[in-house]
Amino acid sequence: MRKGLLGLGVVLALSVLAGCQPQQEEWQLVWEENFDQAEHFDEASWSKIPRGRSDWNNYMSDFDSCYAMRDGNLVLRGLVNYSLPVDTAPFITGGVYTKGKVGFSDGRLDIRAKLYGATGAWPAFWLLPENEGWPDGGEIDIMERLNNDTIAYQTVHSAYTHVLGIKDNPKQGGTGTINRDDYNVYSVEMYRDSLVFFINDTRTFAYPRIETDKEGQFPFTDKEFYLLLDMQLGGSWVGAVDSSDLPVEMEIDWVRFYRKKK
Repeated sequence: MRKGLLGLGVVLALSVLAGCQPQQEEWQLVWEENFDQAEHFDEASWSKIPRGRSDWNNYMSDFDSCYAMRDGNLVLRGLVNYSLPVDTAPFITGGVYTKGKVGFSDGRLDIRAKLYGATGAWPAFWLLPENEGWPDGGEIDIMERLNNDTIAYQTVHSAYTHVLGIKDNPKQGGTGTINRDDYNVYSVEMYRDSLVFFINDTRTFAYPRIETDKEGQFPFTDKEFYLLLDMQLGGSWVGAVDSSDLPVEMEIDWVRFYRKKK
């Protein structure tokens, strides 16, 4: 009996290892960010996201307390605005992007991060095109998490989904379970005919290019996208912020970009 169980254990272990092989064999790491800097993130790759007028960026701030480097992680925070009297925003948040510095296309992007929850918290990892406006250029949401949810959302936006409102042909997005108390890895593979999404290497959904007479269905090829990592607070989707839940933060351990081996 013990011998049989031992043999079964060896088979299962080999199966797990075999399951890890395809990514190692197919993909080649071409860029990574490990956030190992002692005090500041690498400004050759990242910039702080400026404030805007949309729900996602209307509290963005360059205030130092919204950012930290800790134990090999980039920390982005959402705070009640007690410290900036000339800033009338009730909250301030931290976010960084690679706009104009590092671009991504035709590959796989992995982001390992730990998210802390709060009522009204809306952390996100996503891609926007370098040289096109929204929504025509497309948007790829690798991770959005609301409040204290045990799921994350992964979504595609374009003129096809937003202007024409076609969200079910093909399905615009999916969700996947996350571990609320630990790190998770959020991924997207970008191909010329599809976008494929994963959480912790479990496939959540795919968005394919389809035959259609409608314009703008798959605007995700032949262009570079920049990556945004940001802590967001409040808005029409996530709802109101509970100030007593703040500060809230997320820790980003690393970002890795792979391309298919030739």
